[in-house]
Amino acid sequence: MIKAKDIMTTNPIVVYPETDIAEAVKILLSEHINGLPVVDKEMNVVGILCQSDLVAMQKKFPLPSMFTILDGFFPLSSLSQVEKELQKMAAVKVKQAMTPDPQTIEPDTSLEEIAQLMAEKKFHTLPVVDNGKLIGVVGKEDVLATLFTRKNEADS
Repeated sequence: MIKAKDIMTTNPIVVYPETDIAEAVKILLSEHINGLPVVDKEMNVVGILCQSDLVAMQKKFPLPSMFTILDGFFPLSSLSQVEKELQKMAAVKVKQAMTPDPQTIEPDTSLEEIAQLMAEKKFHTLPVVDNGKLIGVVGKEDVLATLFTRKNEADS
């Protein structure tokens, strides 16, 4: 059975919460990767920064819908959610745009579990952790290459 440790990229490129967004974008584009684990100084995963997080920074800000009861206005979305959206759109540091506490996998997570997570949750990059520390990353390309190789071997 193929596991995360068999297909992961070891020594992955990482960024830190204080890394400038511009630097993170350069890394994503130059390395042709979808996501970067965000780690603290001890290599604990604290977030993930994906291309989709950066694209979200460019969206228009939707004003929260309001409704009226007895001449009072009540927002349909929470103020904290509005604040999070505004911070993400104005981000200059990775910590402002990243997705905190991302889904992680362990070295012994099976290929089938990884594929299911990616398909169902629409994850493109999964950090691999061992005892809480980042040791690798599995991307959709890693899974696709493995599945394609297995299919070709089965057809031979």
